[in-house]
Amino acid sequence: MKRKYLSMAIGGILLAPAAFVQAQEQQPAAGTQATQLDEVTVTARRRSESIQDVPVAVSAFGEEQIKDLQASTVEGLQGAVPNMNIAQGRGSANSVNVFIRGIGQPDALQTFDPGVGMYVDDVYYSRINGALFSLFDIQQLEVLRGPQGTLYGKNSTGGAIKLTTKNPFDNEGGAVEVTAGDYGRLEGRFYVSGKLSDTLAGSIAGAKITNDGYVKDAVSGKRYNDDDTEAFRAKLAYQPTDNFSAVLSLDTTKQDAALTLGRPMAPLLQTSLAPAGVIVLQPGETGEWNRRAQTSFQNGEGQYLKHSGASLSMNWDINEQFTLKSISSYRKLKTESYIDIDASEYELGDVLVALDQNQKSQEFQLHYDNGSNLHATFGAYYMKENVPSYQEAYADDLFSFLGAKVPFLRTIDDDLTTTSTAAFAHVNWEFVPTWTVAAGVRWTKDKKDYDRSTSTFWGAPFASLNGTVAFDAKASWTAVTPSISLQKEFSDNLMGYVSANRGFKSGGFNGRANTVYDTEHAKFDPEYVWTYELGLKGSSADHRFRGSATAFYSNYSDFQARVSQDVGTFPVLNAAKLNIKGIELEGSALLGESTTLSAQLGWMDAKYDSFEDFRLDPSYAGYDPTVNHDHVPFSPDVTARVALQHVFSLGDNGNLTFGGDVSYRSETWLSVDNRKVLSQDAYTLLGAYGVWDSSQLTWQVRAGVRNLTDKQYKTEGQEFASVGNIQTAYYGLPRNWYVSVRYNF
Repeated sequence: MKRKYLSMAIGGILLAPAAFVQAQEQQPAAGTQATQLDEVTVTARRRSESIQDVPVAVSAFGEEQIKDLQASTVEGLQGAVPNMNIAQGRGSANSVNVFIRGIGQPDALQTFDPGVGMYVDDVYYSRINGALFSLFDIQQLEVLRGPQGTLYGKNSTGGAIKLTTKNPFDNEGGAVEVTAGDYGRLEGRFYVSGKLSDTLAGSIAGAKITNDGYVKDAVSGKRYNDDDTEAFRAKLAYQPTDNFSAVLSLDTTKQDAALTLGRPMAPLLQTSLAPAGVIVLQPGETGEWNRRAQTSFQNGEGQYLKHSGASLSMNWDINEQFTLKSISSYRKLKTESYIDIDASEYELGDVLVALDQNQKSQEFQLHYDNGSNLHATFGAYYMKENVPSYQEAYADDLFSFLGAKVPFLRTIDDDLTTTSTAAFAHVNWEFVPTWTVAAGVRWTKDKKDYDRSTSTFWGAPFASLNGTVAFDAKASWTAVTPSISLQKEFSDNLMGYVSANRGFKSGGFNGRANTVYDTEHAKFDPEYVWTYELGLKGSSADHRFRGSATAFYSNYSDFQARVSQDVGTFPVLNAAKLNIKGIELEGSALLGESTTLSAQLGWMDAKYDSFEDFRLDPSYAGYDPTVNHDHVPFSPDVTARVALQHVFSLGDNGNLTFGGDVSYRSETWLSVDNRKVLSQDAYTLLGAYGVWDSSQLTWQVRAGVRNLTDKQYKTEGQEFASVGNIQTAYYGLPRNWYVSVRYNF
């Protein structure tokens, strides 16, 4: 098996001259023929640079490339970036779960920090809730792989996803687009931008996204896993002089969806208190899923989100060498989500999770450029986040006594306040011609205050067990995380680099501490990772071929693992040390004058060096031999994609483009405990699309189909085996088609 993967990697390296750093190129204007690939510019190092000159593993997508991915939300990046796993969060219509190179956030609870940073216009989004962004006014999207910190507001261990929205000065005009498809899909988007004066420009953008849902109640016929989202953004750009500019941005997103239902993969169990024993309520499902489900929620419960914010970005060119940038932001997130964790008509693990989060942040950057061989960035960052939440857990079917159900309710009030301060510096120095060294360092201090109250309500005859467990705690952690790279320009079209970067993710407190024992062991420590990279980026002299190859090795320690112990007990362990190594290849080639071929390949070997899990001790009363840690979750060995696009010129009648892609993902494990029913075998997905553009690019008609072969595949899992043996899987979209019409003005 290893020999097969090695052969694939060697084959990919041999094809590296045709590899690209991830930007399927924009098609030529009607009636013209392309002679070379367009240059791709990124801001991975907080300034505009050619993607070929950046000693960072980064993938970039423009507006048209996102459309060619057939992506409506950021989840559509799945398959398009090597060694990245991105999916809608478990049981939630409004959250996203991201792993890059085996590092992410295994538990969706708000007391865990993301392993991958999400940024919109350089503003950090601290929660995975509200991060399933609808891509309606995006100028560019970048995915940075590996630890980020010496150039970014918030430290992250796995990488960063950067979304940049359109600037009013640079995008005068606008567009209106309507999309319709099966499953009741209906979407509308618009963007309008223009100058209000010589020094002032503004834009407004909006989207309304709906579909009826892909899952149906087997009895009532009600549909689930739907969407009903409204998003709006307004920007005002001010540029009174050549050396000062400011952009004010206001945005809001509302979502009101039905439940997101999965599929129970293991037998659902009821605990009989007397006589003692276990009752099987429902066997685990096997075989193909007919996308039918049932739920104990029968009163219209759903999932609601409102996410709003404001940011002000200001740039001063102090003189020819120094530029000062300020990024101020305030965000507010409110969610009320009912989640049927067991995905059945039984009330075993049904919950309400309601958040009322707010965050404010301030970042300053001072850039120095001597105009030739030295560039430096100095920064300071401050963020304060408050996340009060209210939760209810319903489990009237979890226990029985003498053949009768025992009602059970748990309510939770908690409040987490996080204060993060940091200072960072990064210097880029071409010390001799063609040789550049870059070094950075970041100092971070994260402080967390947490208080929690858990009340349990039993029905007869166990009402005497009712009670409340409460605690409050505070802690702070500091870390110094350096980075260094050495870059060599072998020629005008070929460069190589080596780098080392350290990442840090803050510790915290267990947001599932429901017992006195849990509260006494609620604190968990930070995670750390060292990642070492060797990279090569190049293009042909005629710029018709472009590619990159990256090899990496990561030492990852103190992995924060939430496990399932006894009934209602979920400790968080700094359980594991990992080593993760891999290869990433990306490339594109312009074949002839009208055909573009692009490809990505990721190979990764993620292994635990150790995993300290008391549940695997045979002397432990709750010893569970079904648990193992042979596989790192959300870390498939191989991810690959090939895309082909061809443009037919229709002369005065415009262009006709046909494209398609095939993506592959090897076996993926969806839970820390490696439950076999929460794994997904290797699978392949196909997509295809066609586009007509009018001669002046005023009109565009696009039609496409995703998951052409209607492949069933799991993307996420709920693992709460100590509560009714809950092991629930969530699936990707079935085959679906759409048609969109766009008018540009």
